[in-house]
Amino acid sequence: METRTINDIEMEVVYQKPETLTETQMHYCPGCGHGTIHKILMEVIDDMGIQDRTVGVAPVGCSVFAYNYMNIDMQEAAHGRAGAAATGVKRVLPDKYVFSYQGDGDLAAIGTGETIHTVNRGENILMLFINNAIYGMTGGQMAPTSILGQITSTTPFGRDAAAIGYPLKITELVAHLPGAYFVTRQSVHTAAAVRKLKKAIEMSFRYQDRKKGTCFIEIVSNCPSGWKMTPLQANEWLVKNMFPLYPIGDIKVPKEI
Repeated sequence: METRTINDIEMEVVYQKPETLTETQMHYCPGCGHGTIHKILMEVIDDMGIQDRTVGVAPVGCSVFAYNYMNIDMQEAAHGRAGAAATGVKRVLPDKYVFSYQGDGDLAAIGTGETIHTVNRGENILMLFINNAIYGMTGGQMAPTSILGQITSTTPFGRDAAAIGYPLKITELVAHLPGAYFVTRQSVHTAAAVRKLKKAIEMSFRYQDRKKGTCFIEIVSNCPSGWKMTPLQANEWLVKNMFPLYPIGDIKVPKEI
C-alpha cells in the first residue's frame, strides 16, 4: 500500500485522482452520472498505463465537455458521427486504443445509422453509450430511449406508443450484429455498479488487442435536472422504471477464454 507523509505523519493513500483527469472542475449537474463515468474511464486508462496511446471521440450534447476533463488525446465529432470519426482514427492509428463517448440523443437518434454500420463492420473500438432517456443539454426533450409514459418537455402527458412509437433498445439491436464482440449494459447508481462498469471498460480495452470487433457498453444513467428530480429521487426512479426495460448485465460476451 502506498503511503504519504503529511505534517510528519505517515498515512496510507486510500485514493488519489488519476493523472488522466485534468484539474478542471466538472460542471455537471448534482447527481449526474457523467462525472462518475469520466472518473472510472480515466482510472482504467491510468491503471493500464495507456494514457499516451488512447484517443477519445465525443460529439454534441453533454458529452461535448469531455475534452475539458480527460487528459488524453480527444477528437470532436459532429452530432451523431462519433462512430464514424472513431472508425477513421482507429484505421489511421490502429495501435491506439480508441473509444467514443456518446449520449442517447446522439448515438441512438441522429447517429443511429453510424452506430449500426460501425458495429456491423466490426470496427475495433469501444463505444460508450450513456442512456439517461432524455436530451439533457437542450431542454429535456424526449429521446429514442425515453420509456413509455415518461414525461419530458416534448411529451408533457407522457410518451405514447401509438403517437410516437416505442423506446429503442439499441444495445440489444447491435448485439445481434456479427461485428459486435462484447456488449454489456451497466450503471453507476451504486458503488458495486461502479466496480462492475470499471471491469467492463478495462476488458473492452484489452479486447481491442484481439482485433475481433466492436465493444459496446451501455450505461444506464440519470438526469436529475432533465427529470426534474433530486439526485436521490432520480436514482430511485432509474431502478424502478428504467432497469425493467434496460436490465443490467452482459448481453454478448466473447467465446474465447
